[in-house]
This record gives sequence, structure tokens and C-alpha cells, in this order.
Amino acid sequence: MKLINTFATELPWACEPVVPQPLREPRLLHLNRGLLAELGLDGVSDTDWLACCGLGQPLPGMQPVAQVYAGHQFGGYSPRLGDGRALLLGEQLATDGQRWDLHLKGAGKTPFSRFGDGRAVLRSSIREYLASEALHALGIPTTRALVLVGSKEPVYREQEETGATVLRTAPSHLRFGHIEYFAWSGQGEKIPALIDYLLRYHFPELENGAELFAEVVRRTARLIAKWQAAGFCHGVLNTDNMSLLGLTLDYGPYGFIDAYVPDFVCNHSDPDGRYALDQQPAVGYWNLQKLAQALAGHVDGDALATSLAQYEHQLMLHYSELMRAKLGLTQWEEEDPALFRQLFQLLVSQGVDYHLFLRRLGEVTGKGEWPASLLALLPDPALWQGWLELYRVRLTREGSEDAVRKAQMDAINPKFVLRNALAQQAIDAAEGGDMTPFERLLAALQQPYDEQPEYADLATPVPQWYCGGELSCSS
Repeated sequence: MKLINTFATELPWACEPVVPQPLREPRLLHLNRGLLAELGLDGVSDTDWLACCGLGQPLPGMQPVAQVYAGHQFGGYSPRLGDGRALLLGEQLATDGQRWDLHLKGAGKTPFSRFGDGRAVLRSSIREYLASEALHALGIPTTRALVLVGSKEPVYREQEETGATVLRTAPSHLRFGHIEYFAWSGQGEKIPALIDYLLRYHFPELENGAELFAEVVRRTARLIAKWQAAGFCHGVLNTDNMSLLGLTLDYGPYGFIDAYVPDFVCNHSDPDGRYALDQQPAVGYWNLQKLAQALAGHVDGDALATSLAQYEHQLMLHYSELMRAKLGLTQWEEEDPALFRQLFQLLVSQGVDYHLFLRRLGEVTGKGEWPASLLALLPDPALWQGWLELYRVRLTREGSEDAVRKAQMDAINPKFVLRNALAQQAIDAAEGGDMTPFERLLAALQQPYDEQPEYADLATPVPQWYCGGELSCSS
């Protein structure tokens, strides 16, 4: 291990030392051995990981701290949040020089736990582990999962459950809320030091705070464009859950859509749909506005406004590129917006599975019958004939080759998606002591574009028994 603790030593006023609390009868459930090797952590034994993540015994060199930050939660400002159930244990310096936070979630109470117990439950830990690895495999920037530990620790949420921890990693867990906290707590003089820290360790190619904000805008726009194209709903886009590095951060009640539902809400604490799927682009802009306001005394206002004004263009440009690729189109045409609009209208009105439709659309050929697998998804295939003909003409016009296009579409339209129903099956089994469904699902999700016939049962439409997609913030 090559542990360093730059956050704890250089920004001591932005965190509090905390001793992790052990779990009752912890057990090691999963190690992400491939990622551990990439980070230079493959030399740490299973016993040491269990001690670190389950027994409250940090590895040598770790300086566990809880970070302080604030945030706008559902539109209202919360002046003091912070790591209420997570600890930054330290930072690993990988062999390529990249630094990686080691961030343990579920390690017990911290000074920022407020009335909470600082614990995570097994179901939420499994969901975060699966989601972070699934999004990574889809090419969507995200934190990653390293270690999963279960236990017999009783934890009370909607009911009594068992406690767990997940060790996650990212180059940094710095959030919009870090800047907000110091801006609005009368400690604005600390913000230049935060900017300097970000520039030195995470954006060395940038010169100043104005360039930093412009890059945060760009990364946020591209991240949310990727979510929209992938049909992924974060569920809790508070500013304290927004990464300054443009990563998907803090998995709570997230969800991938099944049928295309633009106003899909995955969080039962969001009855007004503030964080619905189709609201994510607007919320991203709103959150960036709050970040700009927090930076205003330290970064030129005109520069902030100029960068913010680029957000919508950057998001829509990247989203359009992604959707053309998902439809197998290599060129832009003026008729494309109309083609997309008609497609989404049909998907909504017909309740067609979003992911399977795009995957099977790749089987369309320039001539001949429509693919039987595609037609099988459509409740009323006759309603689709007009759009399919327009699509085929569009392919012909740009000289599309069937085999080449199918390979390109299969490389961007996943066969395997982390549906909530599949995650729930893995959770139910794990709570009964069987990790096999978790292992199978994780393996399939790590190669989402491959055929993997051995996992064909995980690539089916949502089962009829599944009741819906709304989850609690404990999920």
C-alpha cells in the first residue's frame, strides 16, 4: 500500500477525525479483486480487509476522517451535513500516480450523523456495489466499489435489518456542497484553499478557479447526458450528492427505467418528482447555479456566467451524439430531431422496454422482414410500421452496412441492465445467506454489451411480479 492522507493533513478544517465502529460478527461478502489490483491493493489480505471494513481496525497509515459539507436538499439549503455514515480512511497512490480515496460507508456515527446511527444496511450496500460497477461498465463516470462486508449488526430502517459496509473508491469525493458550506458559514476565506487543492491534485492542466468551474460544468453536462441516454435516474440530486469531478456519487434510491417513462421517479421521498428522469438536466443546471453563487466571491462573475451558459448546449450536444450512436446513425441530418421525437412518443405510448428495444433494433436490415425479436416487444407492431420505414430509409440514405451497424449498436446498447427487480432478487438471496445471485448479476453487468448466453435469464423484460421502481433513501 502507498497510503497518503492529503485531505486530512492539508485541509484539517474540512473534516473531523473519527474512529470506525466495528460490526457484530462481520463477514467478507465480496472483493473487487480486479480493481484492487489496478489500485495496487492486491497485496492486502482478505483478513486485513475484513478487519478494516468490519472490525473497525484501519490499516496502517490510514487517518479516518469525516468530511464536512452543506447542500441544497430538495431545493432547501441545509447548512451542515457532512459524512454522516461514511469515512475517508485515506488515499491510495496507484502505480500510475493516480490517487484514490478509500471511503468506507456504514462505519458508524460521526460528528455529522445528526440523529442517525451512521450505519448502512445490507440491501443499500449491495445496491451501491452493483450500481457503481454497472455504470462503470457502461462507460459512465462513477465511484467504484472495492469491498462488501455483511454482519449480524441489527440496524433499524423501515424494519430491523442487518448492518453492512461498502468500501468505495474515487479520485475524490469532493462535492458542490463542500464549496457551499464554506461560502455560507462565514468561512469564505477557506474557498481559495479548496480551489487550490482541486487544481493541484485533480485538475493540474487548469490554471485557476474560472477554468475549474468551466470544467465542472462540462463534466456535469456530459454525465447527465450519459444518464439520460442510459435511462438512469439518480433519485437524489441534492448539491451534496454532486461531484466536483463529474462522477456519479452517493447511490440511494436510483433506478434504471424499464419501459420508457420520461417522468419516472425512483425515490418515494420525492412525491413532486423534483428528481424525476426528465428533470435531471434542469436540476443539474440549478445545482451548478448554486455552485456558481458559492464561488462568486472568489471567481470572476462574468467567467462563471459564461461557463454556465454553455451547460445546455454541451448536454444536448453529447446526448444527441449518444442517441444517434444508439440508433446506429453515423451522420447528423436535420430530420433527426423529428425521428427521435416520433420514436420516444411511440415508446411512451406503447410502454416498450427501452433497453431491449434499442438492443434488438440493431437486428434491422436494409431489406426484408422486420426482426421477429423486435416485433415481439411491441404491443401493436402495426403502429410502428411508419417509424420503422422512416428509420430504414434513413439508414439507406447514409449507406449503412447491416453487419457493421449491428456491431456498433451492440457496443453501445447493453444487453444487461441493472433493473431494480434483478437487484431485489440478489438482495433477497443475500439476506438469506446466498451470494450466488449477486455474483451472477455482477458478472453479467461487468460485460453488459456481450451476449453471455449463460446469463440469458438476466436479460429479460421486467418480471410481472415486480411492483414498481420507487425506493426509500435507505435503499
